[in-house]
Amino acid sequence: MLSNHFENGMDMARLAWSRLPHSEDGELDGVGLLSTSSNRNGVESLDYEVIENYAYREEQAQRGKFFVGYNVAVKWFFALLIGIGTGLAAVFINISVENFAGWKFSLTFNIIQKSYLAGFLMYILINLALVFSSVYIITHFAPAAAGSGIPEIKGYLNGIDIPGILLFRTLIGKIFGSIGSVGGGLALGKEGPLVHTGACIASLLGQGGSTKYHLSSRWLQGFKSDRDRRDLVTCGCAAGVAAAFRAPVGGVLFALEEVTSWWRSQLMWRVFFTSAVVAVVVRVAMGWCKSGNCGHFGAGGFIIWDISDGQEDYSFEELLPMAVIGIIGGLLGALFNQLTIYVTRWRRNYLHKKGNRVKIYEACLISVLTSVISFGLPLLRNCSPCPDSDPGSEIECPRAPGADGNYVNFYCGKDKEYNDLATIFFNTQDDAIRNLFSAKTIHEFSAKSLLTFLVMFYTLAVVTFGTAVPAGQFVPGIMIGSTYGRLVGIFTVNHYKKLNIDEGTYALLGAASFLGGSMRMTVSLCVIMVEITNNLKLLPLIMLVLLISKAVGDVFNEGLYDEQARLRGIPLLESRPKYVMRKMTAREACGNQKVLSLPQVVKVADAVSILRSNKHNGFPVVDHTRDGEPLVIGLMLRSHLLVLLQSKIDFQHSPLPSHSRSGSGAIRHNFSEFAKPVSSKGISIDDIYLSSEDLEMYIDLAPFLNPSPYVVPEDMSLTKVYNLFRQLGLRHIFVVPRASRVIGVITRKDLLIEEESEDSATMELQSTSRSAT
Repeated sequence: MLSNHFENGMDMARLAWSRLPHSEDGELDGVGLLSTSSNRNGVESLDYEVIENYAYREEQAQRGKFFVGYNVAVKWFFALLIGIGTGLAAVFINISVENFAGWKFSLTFNIIQKSYLAGFLMYILINLALVFSSVYIITHFAPAAAGSGIPEIKGYLNGIDIPGILLFRTLIGKIFGSIGSVGGGLALGKEGPLVHTGACIASLLGQGGSTKYHLSSRWLQGFKSDRDRRDLVTCGCAAGVAAAFRAPVGGVLFALEEVTSWWRSQLMWRVFFTSAVVAVVVRVAMGWCKSGNCGHFGAGGFIIWDISDGQEDYSFEELLPMAVIGIIGGLLGALFNQLTIYVTRWRRNYLHKKGNRVKIYEACLISVLTSVISFGLPLLRNCSPCPDSDPGSEIECPRAPGADGNYVNFYCGKDKEYNDLATIFFNTQDDAIRNLFSAKTIHEFSAKSLLTFLVMFYTLAVVTFGTAVPAGQFVPGIMIGSTYGRLVGIFTVNHYKKLNIDEGTYALLGAASFLGGSMRMTVSLCVIMVEITNNLKLLPLIMLVLLISKAVGDVFNEGLYDEQARLRGIPLLESRPKYVMRKMTAREACGNQKVLSLPQVVKVADAVSILRSNKHNGFPVVDHTRDGEPLVIGLMLRSHLLVLLQSKIDFQHSPLPSHSRSGSGAIRHNFSEFAKPVSSKGISIDDIYLSSEDLEMYIDLAPFLNPSPYVVPEDMSLTKVYNLFRQLGLRHIFVVPRASRVIGVITRKDLLIEEESEDSATMELQSTSRSAT
């Protein structure tokens, strides 16, 4: 009688993770895809519902008002620690990437003064070494750290327990893998991995560290339930975006709009506080680096592309080309999503089945290809003369390759010439975007160079996405969008012949349109773009292109993260139920399945037999009335039953209830003992040894079951069941026949409990409620 869609969390979507050498059981494979070859390490749901059993109630009864205040204070303290930890991780990643890139470009530039061929080979070898280090870390140490990690974190916050995504080794792999892949010049970014990094830091802090690597503190082990971890991981996601883009408000909105399925006002305050802490940490780090303590770290180390001196006003005629940018963004974004689906499926079905060695070869081959294109194409481009600069202008022409700024001199025969293709190709992505966004640099880039870069970088981004390295798509998306945005800006300047039109403004709108067309975010993305550009005047235009690009993209497919989650076999519950559910009832969803139930006092041998015979994660507990009628008294979780079997302290010889319900028996368990370790498969029935004497004993389940599970009538529409299941973050719902009688009706007035005397307004509300019922 349990719903087939929702019984046991997500057992219908039970898929296994392919295993790799040197990886932990239950982790993701090198590209984060689920394997359907076996059912051993199945995807499970998380227990976000509070199990109000007798063990929980006894523990709560022992806690006073002081503990409530202490618990709230500890949550805020953890928010502080998450902000500091994520900010420091972002500082370390950015400084490392900037220094590796700075050394690479400086060394390459010094060598090409003597020989371009030798500089070319050195450039390829440095990038290859960095990418190899990244892919080796992922394939041999932390396979769950591959990709951006956002689909997996979105699944976790949706209620899906994905093994391996929040482990300490995943955090280390994410940090060092991002340094290698981004520093190696691949067409990917570090912003998506920073979201995963923040989530890992939050989860590890919540469980007191990592016991496997002996980096744990019992003092920090305050939040072991899935419900508390969910709040911490949400703070970590917002902190990751705030650290990646220096956009604290955008981080809060990203967590709200994109990754979370459950939100409340108290969590909003803590998430906002965490993002604010990250902003302070990053600001302090930048101030420290300005004194020359960070090596090659420059203004490009933390993303913020200040275009406050760009276009200040726009005319009505410009709305047409801006709308065209939105349409292009929707089309190219949807195409990007579809192409990545095809490439990812091909990798999963043909390439990555051959093992880690093939994954390493693939990443190294893409690294060589990227290096050849980024170094070779600018050599084929003729240099352009430097423009006449204003006396007060800070723009220097030309600049050396790898230097922060515009007008890079690369393979130019004259001193006062620059290579526009090298300005964006032979540079870090942050600096390249800054060049594309730069104001008052009209005609710096030719249409031919921009079109060449767009085609090549778009292709590289599609091919690179899905390799066995940490990979984000924010910055590559901004690169692609800003390129065609600047192209439209060039045509707009040539057509309208107005001096106030700035190509950099159109590049910004192009970046927003591609991200909107690919990721399908609106509010959070709009705020992030405003924060990273420091130009509030462009807010209406950014809103316009985002709305258009999202509408166009939605015609063809879903957002990038939703599509990738589906490819990874992550069974997300979307915000809206399917239309077909309106015509189905809860009983129809159940089908003809047989419900496995447990008696209140169960024999150990029978319990073991039931656990071995199926993979269900929850069982109805049924007692009988004096008339012999069956009576459902609660829900017993598989994980809780395994804890009882492993501890053996609740075994009894008598098949009669132990009367723990009436309080005559003491609960010999701490409620935290039933919490499953994060990102772990937990206890298995195969891990428990029971002697023949143990199998003949009994367990009274009454103190440990959930006495008040959620119940729906059998003829309730599946749409209502879906909404109830998702909005409450449930794992199980009982489907029962129609009730024979009603013992009461709860209305709004019954939920407005006041400690003091009620005022007249409340009394008026109560009287209205009575008349309505």
